[in-house]
Amino acid sequence: MSDSNLNVAIIIVNWNVREMLANCLRAAQADIAQSQLAGQIWVVDNASTDDSVAMLQRDFPQIKLIVNHENLGFAAGNNVALRAIGFTSAKDSANLPETVFLLNPDTEIQPGALRILYDFLKQNVQTAIVGAQLLYGDGTFQHGAFDFPGLWQLAIDLLPLPGRLVESRLNGRYPHAAYEKGQPFQIGHPLGAAMLVKREAIEQVGLLDEHYHMYVEEVDWCKRMAMAGGRAYCVPKAKVIHFGGQSTRQVKINSLLNLWTSRYRFYRTYYSPLKVWLAAWLVQLGLRRKSLADKQATQRGELTESERLARAQAYQKIINLWQGKDLKE
Repeated sequence: MSDSNLNVAIIIVNWNVREMLANCLRAAQADIAQSQLAGQIWVVDNASTDDSVAMLQRDFPQIKLIVNHENLGFAAGNNVALRAIGFTSAKDSANLPETVFLLNPDTEIQPGALRILYDFLKQNVQTAIVGAQLLYGDGTFQHGAFDFPGLWQLAIDLLPLPGRLVESRLNGRYPHAAYEKGQPFQIGHPLGAAMLVKREAIEQVGLLDEHYHMYVEEVDWCKRMAMAGGRAYCVPKAKVIHFGGQSTRQVKINSLLNLWTSRYRFYRTYYSPLKVWLAAWLVQLGLRRKSLADKQATQRGELTESERLARAQAYQKIINLWQGKDLKE
């Protein structure tokens, strides 16, 4: 099959979640077959140590495998595959797949989802990217679509505000009713765990920004697409199970640092100096409160002193970054 005949190229970046990856691939292969689309699957392994590569070579010899010798993160990992597919070469667009589906290894595409997403994306000219309705492993609702982040999201995340705000539009969430109607609705961005992107949108804005090692990569990509006139939608009839956070749980402190470093980069890139200053003030206030709460948790025996110190050091690094004291491009 030549690339020019491809409807979709699925890219999965893996790090030490071998069994979930195997289930993800089986579900993806089954849905490609059911969809009657011409599909191709790429797996980028980010230096896994759990025999993921051996499993792939043994059980899935038909997939296109790229083995990295270090953990490049989500953005760079996906870009390795996008470059291999041809998105940064001099190839004619006709030789590229019509769409690219970024898929986490801790997901399982449900029957028919790929075809639903593909049809909607192809039928809506101004749409650049679409996301599915995500479900937890037990089948319960999971938010898979969000508005772009702002000051309210930081405040709700960091300060002791009423719990009901977590599920509100102020926190970038869309109401459950929007999903339950079953009709596509416009969003800021889908969660990067499962999103289908139009070829032309990638060609227009370029690849993922590799300055984001982990987190916010898809938010930045969608922001660039939105600024170029592309729309993002959630299509609730397409279902994807997302078990969530399986790779990032393996490095909790690093994940915390990566999250807040990526958030800082996004705010600094797209928002005014005043808004960034206000955001930095919220971050400092919120993390100081978290540090105090950690001390109290240590006194109650819920945290060890070494855990508290590691968190405190991470909080201070994040505060320094947002105050411009430790700026890294």
